[in-house]
Amino acid sequence: MGKKEMICICCPLGCRLSTVVEEDNISVTGNSCPRGKTYAITELTDPRRIVTSTVRVRSCDTPVVSVKTKEGVPKHKMQECIRELAAIELQAPIYAGEVVKENIAGTGIAVVATKDIA
Repeated sequence: MGKKEMICICCPLGCRLSTVVEEDNISVTGNSCPRGKTYAITELTDPRRIVTSTVRVRSCDTPVVSVKTKEGVPKHKMQECIRELAAIELQAPIYAGEVVKENIAGTGIAVVATKDIA
């Protein structure tokens, strides 16, 4: 049995969540809405994070473009994502929302540019 305290980041309320793990059961208290329970269970069983970084742009006054994953990637895949992004070099023009890399680190998640580069 394990206990863990965390703060929910799903909305501005920032509920203080308490979790108790017993074999295959996770109980969550302190959440003001159902999203808090989902957040706590996901954080304990499959923690994910949005990866933000930059990618090189060749033949342009702006040497890099900011990028991010469209969804959270498993925490244990974050370093692999960063290594793959470091190997990419794009050609301008690049548009916000344009997919820079499909299936980053074998996660099935796309990486998109977050701003326009002409």
